[in-house]
Amino acid sequence: MRILVHDYSGHPFQAQLSRELARRGHDVVHSTCTAYVSGKGNLAGGTAGLRFVTIGDGTALNKEAYFRRLRQETLLGLELARQVRRERPDVALLSNLPIPVLVVTAAVLRRLRIPWVLWHQDVTAVALKSFAAADVAKSMGVAAAVFGAGERWSARRAAAIVVIAESFVRVHKQWGTAGKVTVIPNWAPLDEIVPVARDNAWSAEHGLSGVRTVLYSGTLGLKHNPVLLVQLAERLRDRGTPVRLVVVNDGPAVPVLRQAAAARGVELTLLPFQPYERLPEVLGSGDLLVVLLAADAGEFSVPSKTLSYLCAGRPVLGLMPADNLAAHLLRQAGSAVFPPQESSLDDAAAWARKILSDPARAESLGKESRALAEREFALEDCASRFEDILRRVSRAPAR
Repeated sequence: MRILVHDYSGHPFQAQLSRELARRGHDVVHSTCTAYVSGKGNLAGGTAGLRFVTIGDGTALNKEAYFRRLRQETLLGLELARQVRRERPDVALLSNLPIPVLVVTAAVLRRLRIPWVLWHQDVTAVALKSFAAADVAKSMGVAAAVFGAGERWSARRAAAIVVIAESFVRVHKQWGTAGKVTVIPNWAPLDEIVPVARDNAWSAEHGLSGVRTVLYSGTLGLKHNPVLLVQLAERLRDRGTPVRLVVVNDGPAVPVLRQAAAARGVELTLLPFQPYERLPEVLGSGDLLVVLLAADAGEFSVPSKTLSYLCAGRPVLGLMPADNLAAHLLRQAGSAVFPPQESSLDDAAAWARKILSDPARAESLGKESRALAEREFALEDCASRFEDILRRVSRAPAR
């Protein structure tokens, strides 16, 4: 098959899937959006039958200027549509697209009669409703209705849908699209994110060798309440376990974290997203890794950073809803999960203090994390399921 994979975010495991599909003899074009700032995966060549292409070069997205962003994302959708026309794939796989990009691309694919698969990572309409309820922006209520209609319309045009958790099925039942849904949980690349020594080249470069470190790496929005990270470090310090809080992120949470840390006297190291090849060292530099997920995002978002943390073989503290799929994985690995709210931080800090003051226990939890990742993140099975779906809906002749 000639396959176009577009992962707007540029995450690691989508690129790994494209490599595996190319290794199996398919002609794969892997497309990402450079305008979207996040931790990127390995988006370089080196695999026969695989090409990497981009959209959004030279575009600077303004996430807080909603109407400008709507225009920008519509233009990105048109750019992706032109890319589809040039490549003329037998089938397309779309992941992490903002709704304007998704709607434009779905319309063009329909016009070109190219079947496509929606790899549904987040239910955007649900997220926007939560923003509206929290009064983050008055326009979010209208946006939730409009974008929800666009998301539903696009899902109905997809030839097949892959969702990352069973909780998504309920939404697709409401949309009338549950009949074409397959559940395939996300994973992380075991061969790319590996355990490394706590004191490594990256930790030395940033003055973290021999420093007790609580680390967060990944996307972090204001809706996640980033101040919880500072408050956690503050409670650990007040209980006799001072730590350096390290946050690897680019975005609106950065000034909020800086201000909160200064007000509370918390030691804070803020760094931008690091090169993907350094990610094992980044994660390895954390004595404890933390995941944040807002309470109302529990059913329809599975933070991929959790999966990377498990691969890195480190103890993990989750401040997230207990029913989230990532929370289940953390508990399986022996790590702990607490509600993402200030009232839970005393308990979270007490657990973290036990782990940070017991190196043997921390090492054991890290080994359990890696062992769970090796059991759960088998690429061959996931790739075979995607390959079967793509072949079923593809217009390419069967071999």
